[in-house]
Amino acid sequence: MTLLSQIQSDLKQAMLDKDDMTRDTLRMFKSEVQKFEIDSKETVDDAKALQIINKMIKQRNDSITQFTNGGRTDLAEKEQEEVKVLSKYKPEQLDEAQIADKVKDAIANTGASNMQDIGKVMGILKNSIPAGTADMGLVSKIVKEHLS
Repeated sequence: MTLLSQIQSDLKQAMLDKDDMTRDTLRMFKSEVQKFEIDSKETVDDAKALQIINKMIKQRNDSITQFTNGGRTDLAEKEQEEVKVLSKYKPEQLDEAQIADKVKDAIANTGASNMQDIGKVMGILKNSIPAGTADMGLVSKIVKEHLS
């Protein structure tokens, strides 16, 4: 079952269960998919859907930070619930140790020795780490730690 059909099925179930948070979050996702398809004039596959989910999670995490700093914990909690709903559709994430192992392999393969080689290492890592399984910001941080 594709990611989009799984989400459609879960949306129907959320409507039947009267789960407003899941229903509204999945509707927002479907709206983002439609917006992307109209803007780019291409259909969304699982990889693009995953990119849209990651973008939506990032936006919500930014909002959580702003709401928390502004003393609006009620809004921050709503955003956290949306993140939980969207996160169910992401593949299992690599932990820091697994990412560090991949970074060490990439550094060994490229012969990288200093910060000027970060582009080569990141290029290999983008191809070797399956899409959506690791936060590339974290990967970049680990690469910088190993090269400095």
